[in-house]
Amino acid sequence: MGHRQRRRRGPGGPSQITATLSIPFVGEISGTWQPADAERSAAWELYLELVTRVSVEDLHPDEGFLREALTSLYTFFGTTREILRRYGPDVAPPLAPGHVSFGVLAVTVLNRVLRPFLASWHPRLAAYESGRPEGRDPVAWERAWDHAPQLRAQLTEVRRTLSSLARTLQQVAGVSDLIDLPAPRSPGLGADRGTPPRRFERTLTARSRETALRAA
Repeated sequence: MGHRQRRRRGPGGPSQITATLSIPFVGEISGTWQPADAERSAAWELYLELVTRVSVEDLHPDEGFLREALTSLYTFFGTTREILRRYGPDVAPPLAPGHVSFGVLAVTVLNRVLRPFLASWHPRLAAYESGRPEGRDPVAWERAWDHAPQLRAQLTEVRRTLSSLARTLQQVAGVSDLIDLPAPRSPGLGADRGTPPRRFERTLTARSRETALRAA
């Protein structure tokens, strides 16, 4: 018996939404968005970029790698510009007052959120990293940095904006939630928080450090 093919459909999503973004330390922009089909397609592509990066995942003080987070945001900057170029003027049409578009939201996030954040923190972190003694674990060295808590705090603010953008893009693209996916339950994992069995902890820690060393 042959498999039934899913029927193809054009871009879905609502004909109009109210979009709101909080800009860290600046304020808020909001407006009515009446997306064209090109904007819905661009929204899906940018949404996918956001949910598959560390950009929307919170970093707790004792986990994560700040360099990896900054690198992810830097490459997201370039990817967003590429999406804007590919879809062209259709995602940034002339607008009446009180309205926004994919182009307005994307460029606002790039120029008002990511650009100043990366311009401030990338060179400061790079300068600190350059002083790491040979053989010193890069993760431990990074967490010993006096400015690490401040960077993490500002990174949290940036992530809140990106999460808000992702939710808006999800709504416009008319797709399911790919951010808060339920964690899979496995017989080999802890029942409460998905912690690996103790016999695997040492292996996972070693692999994490190897990944960090390659990224440094």
